[in-house]
Amino acid sequence: IFALIVFSSLLTDGYQNKTDSSQLRCVLNSNNVACSFAVGAGFLALLSCLAFLALDAHEGHIACTRFRTAFQLLDFILAVLWAGTWFLGFCFLANQWHRSPPKQFLLGNSSAKASVAFAFFSVPIWIFQAYLAFQDLRNDAPVPYKRSLDEGGVVLTTLSPPSAASPINTPTTGPNSVSYASSALSPYLTTAKVPRLVMMPDN
Repeated sequence: IFALIVFSSLLTDGYQNKTDSSQLRCVLNSNNVACSFAVGAGFLALLSCLAFLALDAHEGHIACTRFRTAFQLLDFILAVLWAGTWFLGFCFLANQWHRSPPKQFLLGNSSAKASVAFAFFSVPIWIFQAYLAFQDLRNDAPVPYKRSLDEGGVVLTTLSPPSAASPINTPTTGPNSVSYASSALSPYLTTAKVPRLVMMPDN
């Protein structure tokens, strides 16, 4: 909206002629570059806003994450560029308006003031737009893929502590008895070894 006000105000009353001449001149210190810059920048800014508005409306239908990330990055870059462009444009337009002779043109003073004022108002608007684009870009950043143990085929089970009545923890009474707290070695201790050599009985 601000870009529309900037270039439309200068298109309507930004070019005036003096009483002694029929040649149209810019009301900003008779500098046609200033009016051309404001009109061109405002028109291009309006087109870019309409293009991104149309893309924002169809953002939910975009399935490709790379295209969405590129779109958000382009939105952030253009917002930063437009903020800098309008800041420089405001300084240039305000300087030319300050140098303009008073009552040089019969009309166009209000249009020149409106273009300078809304060029200044465009700077914080584009900075805020860049901030919103940066927030969207940071929130939609891809999360690094972490492989879980379940995807690797590893099943984790919760080991409950053995009860007091378990035969593993039941102590064996006796002076020479040995008690083991873990059952990891129990198969090797309880399995009887088969002798490799068998003695043949005498006939």
